[in-house]
Formats: sequence, structure tokens, C-alpha cells
Amino acid sequence: MGYTNKLLARQREVGRPVRIGLVGAGQMGSGFIAQIARQKGVDITAVADIAIDRAVSALANAGITDVDQSADLDTLAATIEAGGHVVVNDALTLPKLPIDMVIECSGVPEIAAKVALASLLGGKDVALMTVEADVTVGLLLARIAAQTGNIYTVCRGDEPVECLKLVEYVEDIGLDVVLAGKGKNNPLNETATPSSLEAEAKAKGMNPRMLCSFVDGTKTMIEMAALANAADLELTKRSMHGPAATVPTLQDIFKPIEDGGILDRSGVVDYATGPVAPGVFVVAKATDPVVHEELSYLKLGEGPYFAFYRPYHLASVEAVLSIGEVMIDRQPSLAPIAWNADVSAMAKRDLKVGEKIDGIGGEHVYGDAVPAAEAKAGRELPIGLASAGTLIRDVAQGTAVTYDDVQLDETKTIVILRKLQDALLADGQLQVPALASLLSA
Repeated sequence: MGYTNKLLARQREVGRPVRIGLVGAGQMGSGFIAQIARQKGVDITAVADIAIDRAVSALANAGITDVDQSADLDTLAATIEAGGHVVVNDALTLPKLPIDMVIECSGVPEIAAKVALASLLGGKDVALMTVEADVTVGLLLARIAAQTGNIYTVCRGDEPVECLKLVEYVEDIGLDVVLAGKGKNNPLNETATPSSLEAEAKAKGMNPRMLCSFVDGTKTMIEMAALANAADLELTKRSMHGPAATVPTLQDIFKPIEDGGILDRSGVVDYATGPVAPGVFVVAKATDPVVHEELSYLKLGEGPYFAFYRPYHLASVEAVLSIGEVMIDRQPSLAPIAWNADVSAMAKRDLKVGEKIDGIGGEHVYGDAVPAAEAKAGRELPIGLASAGTLIRDVAQGTAVTYDDVQLDETKTIVILRKLQDALLADGQLQVPALASLLSA
């Protein structure tokens, strides 16, 4: 039975659909709203956006016009209980309303972290579209969720989540995961800036900062780190390899060195450049000769290494699948189970004392995927905290920005959560008893 039927069965049982509150009615959020409005057994009940008119328009485009814009919580709650819809300008209002699940589409790590924490402590399940927050404080949020009985997850549809599903599939059919990865569809240029990409972004109808985060590699590094932490895999190495590949050559390239590939070990993540994007893939090994022969007979290749490839990911279109996974299965789509990989802020140019770092997709830094132990040893600043930092020391181009190089804004929720996560981490695992004691204090 698919989620549509299960969600409809739930609606018949409880007498109403799943109520969703969504943060951010921009391009990604408005697309998500349109998808949720089409999903049976689910209602896009509340939308939060600093621009109220944008939220109202997004709902109207989805055919929802009975929108309450009151500032009074009791009035909003009454509207929702009566089956109506509401919009608010403060995302932190959503956990206070009678909804079941909060979905964050802001694209801003600080907002994502703040919404996730408030939702979990407010007794709501929460799903993030902003994976940048997950690679910064996701392990802590996942542990808080477990302590509160709620679900924390990253939404379906983006590469790390869909690649994780392939990993799970390969494991479920009894094969050994050698490598999991994604395709990167543009040449890597770590010094790219929004200003240098302005014309290209305009031609593509994209925000220059968003395009920059793809071109400078930050997005790929973040996605592969999220996958490593959720699947308990490791990075192949700092920055990964990123070799040129085609779909037919994946299993030939991403296999151990002793068998003619580039890997020094199995159980790792990496990415490929070339015509593999926008797909995700897993290279697996069949160690049983009977299984090996069967897969070869079924035209998956000569083996014993076989590539499993998904040629697409559908972002906000298939993000709705997380609603079913959370509300029906009570399982996250993707959440960290270990802390194997971090993403450090690297200087795009020589940075000077007094500069306020502009963050992901900006003029100052790009993200580099780093083994978590290496990042910790070097006190490297996570890219998700970069926009909260002002430089107190010069940093040379191409080197990591460290905690010692910046003054962080200690009022930022994501900074506070990361400091707590770091304090509770040991050998890639959070010390759950210490966290449980902290939450009960």
C-alpha cells in the first residue's frame, strides 16, 4: 500500500488530514506547497514567511484562498481546528499551532536550526529542506528528537536522501556497499563568486548565491557529508576525488585500487563529474558467486562490482514522500546516525581582519568536505557557522578558516547548538546519557 492510501486511512481514523506547517514561501517552498495541496490525506494548513503576501500568493496558486492572517494565536488555532488555513510572519509561531508536522524551506541554516529546535521542543515532527543545517547540527537535533519522541529528518528529493535510499536498497538485497555518490553537473571552481556568476545566473533564472554554491563545490561537499553521516560511511578523503565518469564506467572507477579502481577502501562516499548528474549511484560488490552470476545474467555488468543508478532527483516534487515516512512509518528520511564528515569554511581569497564572512554561496568562503576528526583537530570552522563570524585574524586564500580566526555571534541558535554538539561528541557519537540529563535539567 502506497502512502496515499495509508494517509487516507489515517484521515478516516482520526477524522482529519495530516496538518502541515511550512516555513518559507519562496521558489522551493511554493513548489512544495503546490505538491502538498495535491497530496491526499494531507493539508497545507499553515505557512510562515516574513512576506505575508508571498505566503498568501503561494497558497492561492495552490487553490487555497480561505486564509486567516490574524496575529492572535487563539484565533489562528480556532481557524485550523475548523479546517481553515493560516499564514504568519514568524516561523516560530508554527510549533504553537495545532499542526502535526513542520517543514522548513527557508534555505538559511540559522532559521532551519531555530525552526527545528523549536518544533521538536514544541512536540512537533520536523523536516528540513536546508541540508546545510543538517551537516552543522543535525546529529544533535536527531538526538533531541529521539529524547522528545518526535522525528527529525531532511526531506526527500535531494541527492543525499535519494542516494541513502539506494544504499538501503543495496544493503537490503544483501550486497556490500563499496561507494555511494552523486553526479556534479558543472565544473568545480572554488574561487567562483556571486558577482562573477551574475550574468550566468540571470540567464538561468537563478539566484547568484545559489548558483555560486553549486559551482564552487559547497553544495556537493555538504550533500556528500550529509550522506556519510546518515549512512555511517566515510569520505574517500578530504575534498573527495570527483573523477570524470559516465554511468557505464561508475563500477570500473569506484572500486578498490587492487582491482583497478581509485579507492583505498570500501564503505565510502564521493562524487563524479560528467554526464552522471542529476543522478545518484551506489557501487556494490557481490561476494557470493551465485549472486555474482545472477546479477551478470541480469545484465548489470561483469561484476563482482555493480553500479546501481538512479538518473534523477526531484527536489520539492518528491519531498512530500517524507510526510508519509514520518507520519505513517515514524521514520526519518535522512538523519545523522554518526558524525564522520564535516564541511569546513575555506578562504576564496585572502581574507582580512574585520571582514564579516558572508557565508554559503558568497564572496568569502567555500565549503570543503573533511573527515570530522581532521576538522576537529584543526579547529576548522563549519561552513554552516561562517555567516555568524567576523574575522579577528587574516586568513590566506585556499586555507581553512578556524575558530581561532573568527569572533562568532554567540546569540545565533546554530552557534549554540554546534557548541553543544561538539561538547557531547566522542568518537563520532553523541553521548546520549549526557544529553538526556541536559534535556531533563
